[in-house]
Amino acid sequence: MVSLNRVAMNRSSRKMIRDLGPEGLDVAEISGKWGKNFTFRSYAQFRYPEYDICEGPFRHESRAVRTFDLILANQVWEHLDRPYAATRHVRSMLRPGGYFWLAVPFYIPFHAAPNDCSRWSARGLKNLLIEAGFEEHKIEAHQWGNRNAALKNLGESWPPEYNPEADSLENDPDMPICAWALAQR
Repeated sequence: MVSLNRVAMNRSSRKMIRDLGPEGLDVAEISGKWGKNFTFRSYAQFRYPEYDICEGPFRHESRAVRTFDLILANQVWEHLDRPYAATRHVRSMLRPGGYFWLAVPFYIPFHAAPNDCSRWSARGLKNLLIEAGFEEHKIEAHQWGNRNAALKNLGESWPPEYNPEADSLENDPDMPICAWALAQR
């Protein structure tokens, strides 16, 4: 099943990552598996609760901070108790010139796994990234949504399945369903 909530975000984000030249990147993903859609030079997954990005950067056995060219976080930040601290920790794990890509919901139902704490628009994501130390001109942020998707998010069956023949992907900036950003260190 393809979720209506993620179609536009996935298309835009795949292009963002492809434009970085994924074959040459050492990548970490925080509590997800979206990165498996790409052929990276190396790819590591860090899953909660074994790794809690709110507690600090991920480290080698030698206790040195692990560094990456790209860190991915797909539909994770809304679950974090301390997203600002977590974003600062991600920035500390990026190599100079490295990237942080994150995607979050905005208008969807509450979904505690184990918590559901925050929502961000594109501007909100940009603010979060700026407060964590990323420079504003090195952040690309987007959002997508429309009233049809919002109505389907209120239905009994969630997440709503995308029907290409019935569901418009036209964006209504006043009705964001999801937001995503790519920030460079």
